[in-house]
This record gives sequence, C-alpha cells and structure tokens, in this order.
Amino acid sequence: MSAYDAIARLYDPWSRSVIEDVAFYVGLAAQSGGPVVELGVGTGRIAVPIATAGVAVIGVDSSRAMLEVCGERAAQAGVARLVDLRVGDLADPPVREPVPLVLCPFRAYLHLEDDEARLAALAAAHRLLAPGCRLVFDVFAPGPEDVEETHARWLEREPGIWERAHWDTEARRLTLDVRGESGETTMTLSWLRPDEWRALLERAGFEVEALYGWFDRRPYAGGEDAVFVARRSS
Repeated sequence: MSAYDAIARLYDPWSRSVIEDVAFYVGLAAQSGGPVVELGVGTGRIAVPIATAGVAVIGVDSSRAMLEVCGERAAQAGVARLVDLRVGDLADPPVREPVPLVLCPFRAYLHLEDDEARLAALAAAHRLLAPGCRLVFDVFAPGPEDVEETHARWLEREPGIWERAHWDTEARRLTLDVRGESGETTMTLSWLRPDEWRALLERAGFEVEALYGWFDRRPYAGGEDAVFVARRSS
C-alpha cells in the first residue's frame, strides 16, 4: 500500500493552496504537444488542468486510491478521455510508448530514499523520452528557519487538517505526519542539494537545460526550491 492511500480523500483539501506550479506545468505540456507522462499524478492536481488544455496525459501513481480520485476529477471536468491512469512506481512506470515530456511535480522524487533509487527513477524517465525531449521536476532542501519553525509541532495547514514535521538534518530526511477527519498517514521524504541532483541527472543521461528557483522561471540563486528542466542527451 502507498502512504497516500489513507489520505486520498484528504489530499485535495490538504493541498488546495498549492497552485503556484500549475500554470508552469500546463504551459510545458501545451508546448510539447503531448502526450505527457506525469509521474506521481496523485489526484490530478496538475494532470486535469493539462487535459483541460487539450493535452493527453498518462498519469502514473503507486496509490490506487489517489488514482480513483483523479479519475473522478477528470470525469467531472469532462476530460476523462484525455487522462490515461496507470498503477506503477517511479522506477518502473508502465509506459512503453516514447513521449516528448515527462513531469514529476510537487517534489515527488523526494520519496526516493537514496541515490540508487534516484538513479533508477531517472533512468526510467530517460527510457520514456524520445531523444532530445525533456524531464521536468521540482524539489526542495529546507532552510534552517523552516526546520526550526516546524520541527515536531502539529500545525494546522488547512482547516481541520494538521501536519507535523520531524526533520533529521544529518540524514537529510523528513518524516511527515498528516491527519484529518477522513484519514491520516506518515510519509518520508529525503532531500539533496541541487548540485547533487544535477550530478545524478548527468549520470542518467540528461543535460540540465535550466535550473529555476521558482515557477516564474527566475534563475536559481540559492534557496529552498529548485525546478529542473533536463533534456535527454543520449
């Protein structure tokens, strides 16, 4: 089971304020012409707007419960025919046809615990892409203020939805507890510095085309958030 199964009905209320990346990913999808593979598609926060823009999406997730919600959202939006949902994980997405764009939004690669898993996932994305096409994803590395302000404290992220972060800065691992009326779960995320992500991308056969510090495409200049645009180079 996925850690997200227990909060599939809680996820959209929990993440309702996360909208800053939607236009960025939708724009990339439209430019690519599709079809687009979204890894960690979840409940369709990105996939449904992409489909609404007329671009076909193959959405992959390890949580069947999240995919069920995504299917419902796509149907409600009238774009179910453009959203192809498949159960799978980051290291072995069940996609055989090459695509012009692979997306992995909302820090989904942080669920990978070590470099072996990260390289396996990046290699899988590489196999999905036609030569010269792109993988785009975002990650973060917490700053000391964020750690200090949130460590081991229950915070109400949205009305009736609480989260608690346990930061292990030596291991660079976050254990996040989430709870609400409709479910609760615990998940683990592991972070790297952007230069470490760049090195892994190069080992996996990618060239970093751009590194942004936010979804408005400002150049990365330090900070917690990093958005990678990587082109398959081989």
